[in-house]
Amino acid sequence: MSQVVFDIETVGENFETDFNEEEQDYLLKYAKSEEEKEEHKLKTALSPLTGKVVSIGYLTLKENKGLVQTVSDKIQSYENENTKFEFVKTEQELLNKFWEVVSKTSQVITFNGRGFDIPFILLRSAINKIKPSKNLMGNRYKNFPHCDLLDQMSLYGALFYPKTLHFYTRAFGIKSPKDGMKGVQVTEYYNAGKHQEIAEYCMKDVVATGELYSYFEKYLKFDYDY
Repeated sequence: MSQVVFDIETVGENFETDFNEEEQDYLLKYAKSEEEKEEHKLKTALSPLTGKVVSIGYLTLKENKGLVQTVSDKIQSYENENTKFEFVKTEQELLNKFWEVVSKTSQVITFNGRGFDIPFILLRSAINKIKPSKNLMGNRYKNFPHCDLLDQMSLYGALFYPKTLHFYTRAFGIKSPKDGMKGVQVTEYYNAGKHQEIAEYCMKDVVATGELYSYFEKYLKFDYDY
């Protein structure tokens, strides 16, 4: 069985130039201070209607080989240990590659993929006129073909807080991928041209998720899950 762990990084549109005045007012209507306004601007990266995918990282569990594709025209592709870092020109290229990988994979593994990554990818794919190759939002209570570790390890919300990858890795003694760069900084880094840093941050998330899956598979996964 082929298994691939993946994670995405997203950025918001340019708030000042890409949204008209009415749209800006709508997005900021609940912000009561300048600090809250800046927070709301960053949240545009969390919706496929106001943001886009700029990086997708993969790790094949059996071969332990990684691949990260990131949107950038500034960096040459390179390889680091067991991971290839590729840089492409458009989000559409990222998404086409994603569905190609999924079509050849028995099971994809995510952390909060049902709550974020997959819905985001589905909407962005439709916007880019790309047809998904597989339904990854099927029965929530089966971990095949999509195993969302947040669902599985929180026992479908029975353990509802905290629910971040950092706290799960911390509890299991896995090196946190959040040491240094944080997800909320991706838009800032992307606009500053720090695309390599985003690619490497994305892969850290993927590796940590893969290590977390090894605990799930050994201690929490039951035969009837398939």
